[in-house]
Amino acid sequence: MSARLKGKVAIVTGGNSGIGKATAHLFAQEGAKVVIMARREEEGAQVQDAINSEGGEATFIRCDVSDSSAVDSAVEAAVSKYGTINILFNNAGGGAGENFPNEGDEGWDWVINVNLSGTFYMSRAVWPHLVDAGGGAIVNNSSIAAVIGFSKNMYDITGRTPSSSYYVAKAGVEAFTRYTSSTGGQHNIRVNCVRPGQILTPGATGGREHHYFKPIFDLSQILDGPGYPEDVANLVLFLVSDESRFITGEIINIDGGTPRKL
Repeated sequence: MSARLKGKVAIVTGGNSGIGKATAHLFAQEGAKVVIMARREEEGAQVQDAINSEGGEATFIRCDVSDSSAVDSAVEAAVSKYGTINILFNNAGGGAGENFPNEGDEGWDWVINVNLSGTFYMSRAVWPHLVDAGGGAIVNNSSIAAVIGFSKNMYDITGRTPSSSYYVAKAGVEAFTRYTSSTGGQHNIRVNCVRPGQILTPGATGGREHHYFKPIFDLSQILDGPGYPEDVANLVLFLVSDESRFITGEIINIDGGTPRKL
């Protein structure tokens, strides 16, 4: 590896599995000290130990990103250990199994809080430390759900879509990316966003060998799928490295080419 992140301290939320886990490993391989934040302690500790056993440096700090007080405490713990923060990957997220109009308040609130409010809480807590460090990079994780629609035939293929709360939350993440990139410019803080499509993560497969919405992706993707967490991790690495020093406020698709965006 080229040690593109040597001397940097990076926080990865949802770093205990899927895209977050792959990104935490890649950041460490590139020289960063990685703080893994997630709710599930056993999985988080396993990622921490795996990175450390490979010669990297990682620390797991339990954090529920939907709880602003927990986020503030976790960020302060990270700064107490490493002295600074240079990079934030807002990856934690999730969807609900309900579809509008049969969505309850609880599912709606949970999805909005984890995906959108969690991105806000983490960015707000990390921001002053990025300013103190003379700048830094934030990457937010959106979804193709933020910009796509679906027909009745598409719905009938799988019998479901992501919840409306997930569509709304991810669209909000993209709007928040544009806003914070605007305010971050004067502090040398770059904020970008990745927009994954068919990526095989535990949450997107539910233990199966394929994505929940594989039949729809098979119809709409230009490239043969699927993608993998490492594909997204490589893009995130580019966006937090100096190689992307002149890029901010961008939402970058990583979806195999999906022409059905609205």
